Formats: sequence, C-alpha cells, structure tokens
Amino acid sequence: MTPVSAEVVDEPVAPEGEGGFVRVRIEFAYDGTDFSGWARQPGLRTVQELLEDALHKQPPGKRLAGPVVVAGRTDAGVHADRQVVHVDVVPLAAEEAGRLGVDEHGLPDLDRLCFRWNRILPGDVRVLRAVAAAPGFDARFSAMRRHYRYRVSDAPWGVDPLRRRDTLAWNRPLDVDRLNRASEGLLGLHDFAAFCKKREGATTVRQLQTFCWERVEQHYLVARVSADAFCHSMVRSLVGSVLMAGDGRRSVGWPAEMLGSGTRTSSVAPAHGLTLVGVDYPPDEELAERARTTRARRSL
Repeated sequence: MTPVSAEVVDEPVAPEGEGGFVRVRIEFAYDGTDFSGWARQPGLRTVQELLEDALHKQPPGKRLAGPVVVAGRTDAGVHADRQVVHVDVVPLAAEEAGRLGVDEHGLPDLDRLCFRWNRILPGDVRVLRAVAAAPGFDARFSAMRRHYRYRVSDAPWGVDPLRRRDTLAWNRPLDVDRLNRASEGLLGLHDFAAFCKKREGATTVRQLQTFCWERVEQHYLVARVSADAFCHSMVRSLVGSVLMAGDGRRSVGWPAEMLGSGTRTSSVAPAHGLTLVGVDYPPDEELAERARTTRARRSL
C-alpha cells in the first residue's frame, strides 16, 4: 500500500474463480496502533501478513488457493472491531480428512482452528469466528455497507491515558448540535472527490447513509459513519472537516460547500481515532447479485 486507505476501495476487479475450492468466511478484530495498515508491504508489520501466516500454519490453511480478500482495507493506526475476509482453500485430501475429521465441505472443525490461529497470532489480532461461506459470498464485493466509529475527547487535559490509542484529543470545546448539522449536509449519494485521495481509474461516487455525533460522556464524543463503500481517506476527511465546524472555526455549512466544490480538503483527522465496527451483507440468496452490482462502476 502506498499508502492504503482507512476505508474500502472498490475498483471493479474480477475475483478469483471458486471452482474446486471451499470459501471460508473469517471475522476478526485488531488494534491497529502497531501495524502499517492492512495490506502486505515489504519489511513492514501488517495485519494481512500476520493473518495469512497464521492460516498457512494450520490445515486447511496449508492449502490456501490465494490471498485473503478483505471487506475494507485499513491504514496504519486504524482499528477494527469486526473485520471480514474470505479465503479459498482446497478441501482436505482423503488421508487428511480421515485423520482430522471434516464437515460436508471438506473442512476440519473451524472452531478449533480459530483457537489454534489465535495461539499463533499476537495479542493485537484476534480471530472471532470462521464458517464455510454461503454460495456467492465475497467479503469485499458482496458487502452492502461499512460502519465506522470515530472517538474524540475535547477535555482540556486531552485524553485519558487508557483511551489514548483509540481516541483523538481535540484542543477546543465541541458543540454536538453544530457537528450534527454540519454532518447532515453530507448525507446522500454524491461525488466525494473533495474528501478522497484520488486513485487512477477509481470512482469517488458514494452513498453516505449515516453520519451522526453523540456526546457519550462529559468530555467524550463518538461519530458514527456508514456508507455503501468508502474511497481512499474519506472517513477521516469527513470527520476532520466536520470537527472544524464543530468547534466554531468553520461555518456549519462549510463541509457541504467543500463537497459541492470538489476541491480536496486538507482537514484529515488522525487515524488512531477510527475503528471499523461492522460490515453488512444481504441475505444469502442475494450475495452473488450484490457482488455483481458492486463491481459496476458508479456515477451520478
């Protein structure tokens, strides 16, 4: 990644074929503080590298048919409560199946494998669940929406030491009403070029479905942001711009003005306050169609 975004980037790339493979869906979490993002990078510690290495050390991971495919790639410092990947594996051979015991998909006990993977992985990555994926499932292209949370403290002393890894210290008082009014002007289907780092050949049209703020404690606020997908640096750019309106340095209408202008904003919030908290998928019978729809390039 050079650098990779904190959000999913969904260029229309065809997936690997599924013929002869069994697709496994894996859900996991990580503290992004000490990672250089999700994707493998030479000489750097990444979530993808550690996860794939752990999978390779246990069957059926020794028979991986390709790299893991993630729902939303994250940048250095970004966390995940409920990240999703899929991986295609070759079913176990008869002699291995007899020794290990397998299900109808040719897979060994995935609950036991989760336990084994977590013994291999460092403490800042945990596998939460693994199941045989439903037909047509694609962790990236079948997703309907991604959910993010951004935590901010406007306490005059900064951030509680126990929250410093996932909460931004903001040195001015924030007004929740101003934050929400500024966020509302960004909702809907738009070209978010002003809030994205452009990538060659990638669209910046997205549907922002939720962007709201809540003061959960005296000095702590949480932003919740959901969209069908996010382009490169979009969540942190949205949050950074709205924070400027929330403390009064910019007008409540300024973020919407930026959206309309298409001019790239430099108000990008730091990565460590951001966490991917969930990915929504349609019912099993709609997975394949959703993946086909998502691969189509969007426009206004």
